[in-house]
Amino acid sequence: MTGRPGAPVPHGAAPPLGRTFRNPVLPGCHPDPTICRVGDDYWLVSSSFEYVPGLPVHHSRDLVHWRPVGHVVDRPSQLSLHDVEASRGLYAPTLRHHAGTFYLTSTVVRHGGDEPSGSFVMTATDPAGPWSDPVWLEAEGIDPALFFDDDGRAWCTGMRESRPMAWEGQTEIWLRELDLGTLRLVGPEHVLWSGALQGAVWAEGPRLFKVEGRYVLVAAEGGTEHTHAVTVARADRVTGPYRGSPSNPVLTHRHLGRSHPVVGVGHADLVELPDHSWWAVVMGSRPYGGLYENLGRETFLVPVVWEQGWPVFAPGVGQVCQVEVAPSLPSHAWPDLPVRDAFTDGLGPVWTSVRGPAEEFCRALPDGGLELALRSPTLADDVPCAFLGRRQQHVDVDVRARIRFEPATGDEWAGLAVRQSDTHSYLVVVAGPDSVGGPRRVLVVRRLEGRRTVLHSEPVPDGPVELALHVRGQDYAAVLTDASGAARDLATLDGRMLDSRVEESFVGVWIGVYGTSNGMPTDSSATVEWFEYRPVGS
Repeated sequence: MTGRPGAPVPHGAAPPLGRTFRNPVLPGCHPDPTICRVGDDYWLVSSSFEYVPGLPVHHSRDLVHWRPVGHVVDRPSQLSLHDVEASRGLYAPTLRHHAGTFYLTSTVVRHGGDEPSGSFVMTATDPAGPWSDPVWLEAEGIDPALFFDDDGRAWCTGMRESRPMAWEGQTEIWLRELDLGTLRLVGPEHVLWSGALQGAVWAEGPRLFKVEGRYVLVAAEGGTEHTHAVTVARADRVTGPYRGSPSNPVLTHRHLGRSHPVVGVGHADLVELPDHSWWAVVMGSRPYGGLYENLGRETFLVPVVWEQGWPVFAPGVGQVCQVEVAPSLPSHAWPDLPVRDAFTDGLGPVWTSVRGPAEEFCRALPDGGLELALRSPTLADDVPCAFLGRRQQHVDVDVRARIRFEPATGDEWAGLAVRQSDTHSYLVVVAGPDSVGGPRRVLVVRRLEGRRTVLHSEPVPDGPVELALHVRGQDYAAVLTDASGAARDLATLDGRMLDSRVEESFVGVWIGVYGTSNGMPTDSSATVEWFEYRPVGS
């Protein structure tokens, strides 16, 4: 099971019967999920924005237990993100399978720069990779998705601003045919949908399905925050006209209030099981410690039934349950990821860097551990830096790393970093002396709205150190253990500034190791002997 233990069943929900699971099935920042079944295997991809490698791929046999197996975008020659802004980059993928080939559509969003932006399609025979270079689609807007009809034709949907706009934020869903030989859009364009409600904003994330001979369009609406929703329309022909469900929105938590355990539910994708039951993956967030969503937008699993040709999400309840009856599939748990990573097998798929590949600044050592080369840029710069991190996936977690580092100057820092964005982060680092001949220091540093503040500084003896963050809700306690084995608390940090809504970002929190020379030239490096990520109480 995944998620935080002890979560209550939502008010008004009937107690679940049979084998159950806990939502979310993919905790931590895994927004905009897309799902695809091939035989007994289920594959899921989510958005990744400025993190590299991008578009993580997960594998499951029971829809509940997921393991990371790779990334769609895993090399700069395929697609570079070195110049994207925070919360830009790779948006809203859709994964589909047809005639032995996997197809992945997505959009790279950037403002300016020399690299291409826009929507693209990639292909692979194995979703774990390798994936092809992108074929760019001549299409406006974002959120492309493919649909393969039973007559052999392929179609692409997408979203763009309505023309003309009747109100601010009005968008429309378009459709064009895709030539599978060239992966180019061909033929006339058809506008299918502008949202279910009058005045609705950001009709997006369109996916087409064919059920009982009708074409069903599932889309998001209302923006990705509190008013997020799932809406549905259908037609007798793929090109329309489409008529909205009388039950729209078919899934939302907007009416449940901001203090509900799960908020911002929307952006659904559907999958049919071998027994012809249906499920949906949707994204949502879990506020805690107040209305704060440090873990970002996560992936939840919801049952779906069909009534009179319309999908009914979470039948009988009408909302995402934190405890849900499991799908009708044999349970298939994967081995747990080890708490301690000594990097003996290199960098696993949970590790990512910002804008540029980690191989440019770190390497696994033959006998275990990681060499982390310091780089001049800092986490505050909108260029690649020496940060190797993983998603924070639990409300309560202990993070610890053992580091060997002998800085040459006071500008050289290496240690732990907690990143929300370029302007919101915390550091717990070993730094060089602040005066000639002085001792090394351990620093606790906050960057808030772009301003850096040293919250704590004290000398630290030579030798390896263990730096830790004991995270309990919105308290991030920084702890130092020096070579003598003495442990002491350094500072307790306020996690509320890491909330994605405070920063108005699309991502959750990443925690990892970091090295910088703060803008100065450097040839120094640190050794990370191991890194621990230990959930507490789960």
